[in-house]
Amino acid sequence: MAVTVETLDKLERKITLTLPVNVIQSEIDSRLRRLARTVKMDGFRPGKVPMNVVTQRYGYSVHYEVMNDKVGEAFSQAANEAKLRVAGQPRITEKEGSPEGELAFDAVFEVYPEVKISDLSTAQVERMTAEVADSAIDKTLEILRKQRRTFAQRAHDAPAQDGDRVTVDFEGKVDGEAFQGGKADDFQFLVGEGQMLKEFEDAVRGMKTGESRTFPLAFPADYHGKEVAGKQADFMVTVKKIEAAHLPEVNEALAKALGIADASVQGLRADIKKNLEREVKFRLLARNKQAVMDALVAKAELDLPKSSVQAEVDRMIEGARADLKQRGIKDADKAPIPDDMFRPQAERRVRLGLVVAELVRANQLAARPEQIKTHVEELAASYEKPAEVVRWYYSDNRRLAEVEAIVIESNVTDFVLARAQVSDKTISFDDLMAQQG
Repeated sequence: MAVTVETLDKLERKITLTLPVNVIQSEIDSRLRRLARTVKMDGFRPGKVPMNVVTQRYGYSVHYEVMNDKVGEAFSQAANEAKLRVAGQPRITEKEGSPEGELAFDAVFEVYPEVKISDLSTAQVERMTAEVADSAIDKTLEILRKQRRTFAQRAHDAPAQDGDRVTVDFEGKVDGEAFQGGKADDFQFLVGEGQMLKEFEDAVRGMKTGESRTFPLAFPADYHGKEVAGKQADFMVTVKKIEAAHLPEVNEALAKALGIADASVQGLRADIKKNLEREVKFRLLARNKQAVMDALVAKAELDLPKSSVQAEVDRMIEGARADLKQRGIKDADKAPIPDDMFRPQAERRVRLGLVVAELVRANQLAARPEQIKTHVEELAASYEKPAEVVRWYYSDNRRLAEVEAIVIESNVTDFVLARAQVSDKTISFDDLMAQQG
């Protein structure tokens, strides 16, 4: 097999492959003979179908398979011999005017780029730190108390106030016409918790049981009910029942109800702090990892393989369609989604993947088994039965691969932080928790 490698562009290459016709024909004949031993056809006993009949029926498909296999093998062998790291699938076309007894093919493909990472000691990274203060524990305790609140009916003349649960009948009209979702009986909501639009809450706040009121309500332009979005409605609301909330005391009984081992307030606060610190740790890791990856990409120089970017775009479009389908969008798999929508993000992902892979390769930053085990145990620690969660991770190679990727990113993060110019910045617990992800 003669091999020539040609550079077409920065990353694009061409290999010319030649295959002897007799080798291809020999493999086709061999496969057809094997097929003839097992094939079933009307009018013939198994294994007794004449070769010319088998060839007539299956010759084309076997020829296609053999050509695919042989050309694929020839390409892999040639790429290995030339020590080429192939990105994506080659585009293979048959050449015209091949020498007697041979078939020639052109394989056009891309190779992975050389990644140059400049001096990391000049990279600047802002590293966030945060602490769990008593105020964060207090706020979490309030949320836990609200989750376990009970309600008792207020006196008939007591006005509705924030925190109360009210039961109402209401009807809204736009230009005198009723609209879908604009009417309900015995509807319950909590006043002051943003469950209803502000004008609705403002109207009900201060009303008494048995009282009715009419009020105007302007629907936001982005309101989920498109029929009334951006329009003004007139509502009439009648309060039928007002119930005051009762929050449980922060005491041993609450600690016991929440499953705290020693059923003490001190144990409850310690448990909350431990869980919040775990969440803070993971959020800081994610935030600081992102800052490191941004700095790393800025220090890297490389060309992007178009095939890798396109493959990533295709994956993202597939993910977007799956998301639309999950939301119940009809014909989501046929939704027209332009490549350009995802291309910048796809390019960044491919760039980052190649840069991280090079840093890992050059500095032995692969995930070690004990690192994977530690990370899985940390993920499992917040669950009721951690051992079962650990087993769940180790029972699926895909889940373990996801953990391995996270550990590798952490190794890269630590490697860069140890060399870069790092400025530490304290972020408040509330600001950290408010950030996406």
